[in-house]
Amino acid sequence: MALSSVASAQPDSTASAVGKAVYQHAPLTPRGLLERAFAFAFRGLVYAQIWEDPLVDMDALEIGPDSDVITIASGGCNMLSYLTARPNSVTAVDLNTAHVALGKLKLAAAQHLPDYGAFHRFFAQTGQQDNVTAYRTHVAPHLDEVTRRYWEGRDLSGRRRISAFTRNFYTNGLLGHFIGGAHLIARIYRIDPREMLAAQSLEEQREIFETRMAPIFDKKFIRWLTQQPASLFGLGIPPAQYEALCEGDAQGMNAVLRQRLEKLACDFDIRQNYFAWQAFGRGYGDAPRASLPPYLEEAHHQTVREGVARARILHCNFAKHLRALPEGALDRYVLLDAQDWMTDAQMTDLWQQITRTARPGARVIFRTAARPTLLPGRLPDALLGQWHYEAERSDEGTRRDRSAIYGGFHLYVLKGD
Repeated sequence: MALSSVASAQPDSTASAVGKAVYQHAPLTPRGLLERAFAFAFRGLVYAQIWEDPLVDMDALEIGPDSDVITIASGGCNMLSYLTARPNSVTAVDLNTAHVALGKLKLAAAQHLPDYGAFHRFFAQTGQQDNVTAYRTHVAPHLDEVTRRYWEGRDLSGRRRISAFTRNFYTNGLLGHFIGGAHLIARIYRIDPREMLAAQSLEEQREIFETRMAPIFDKKFIRWLTQQPASLFGLGIPPAQYEALCEGDAQGMNAVLRQRLEKLACDFDIRQNYFAWQAFGRGYGDAPRASLPPYLEEAHHQTVREGVARARILHCNFAKHLRALPEGALDRYVLLDAQDWMTDAQMTDLWQQITRTARPGARVIFRTAARPTLLPGRLPDALLGQWHYEAERSDEGTRRDRSAIYGGFHLYVLKGD
């Protein structure tokens, strides 16, 4: 899930930048009102955790020691997870100031917290009162003023934002609140999503889904709710992406969401899927049962710690940053699902900059709400013709993506020697 645009001309406030990325219709039209409501919802923290599977990403990107990666930051997890592959550099960009602050916090914590135990407590455990002390002692001195002011500022409840790490950080943000709301609705129907976490096999997972979770999609209220685009803002689904998901038929959204939840619940061993733990348990669980993103695994901690020196996160627009780079500067591009939000002109501008800055053999990955790749027919043939679509690898990535949110994963490789 991502927010990037080609419209921003300078570093903006999050509200202004999101608006430039999302607005495609006049303010007083029904679609225009929805777009502005979505932009309003995106003003603060949206994703405490990124929802693209880094194992799928790294397999498709084939990151090596000479790789220079650029990605949209979102929750920052994948930026750090890519460091486990030891690339030459990783640059993350984002328009959301909260995401930038979270990414900088993660980078500083990986480098300056005293050991893996402290890092794990900070980002993987709940109810850790010592995390604020760890922040003040080891992390805060290494943050820039803007980032430090963000974390030491107060949220709408009056608490300092950094205190979220003494509770359960992953219940925060727009998506965290959405998952909390989904749990509340489930309990109204006498369903506890945490039941899924006790399953000992794929067969048990399937049984729990079919008997406990699937029937909720037949409820009249749920069918009505899923037809309201605003009800899915918490999933990071703007109006344009909502229409792509249900192919313009709002009644079809119920079936789409059921299918995505079924994949999350049934297609992967729950013990190896931290996305499912977040969705059904609102956290990473307790060791040794916990499933973790690569950057939080103990085996990768030293590699991540050393790799922080080769990583950076910037508050800027993806295409604008590329325009400032020389030809051949990069060879790995991660667009998340940002193109689902773009007009044809924005996508063309983005891919012109990608092609200009790409080295031979460069790789681009992205995800889409619907299954097909969205580039044919929307990019000029001469531009798209410089890239080869890896159909089999894309199908494999779609099947293997444990987050189960997206309809399609896509890999393009620049032609030439």
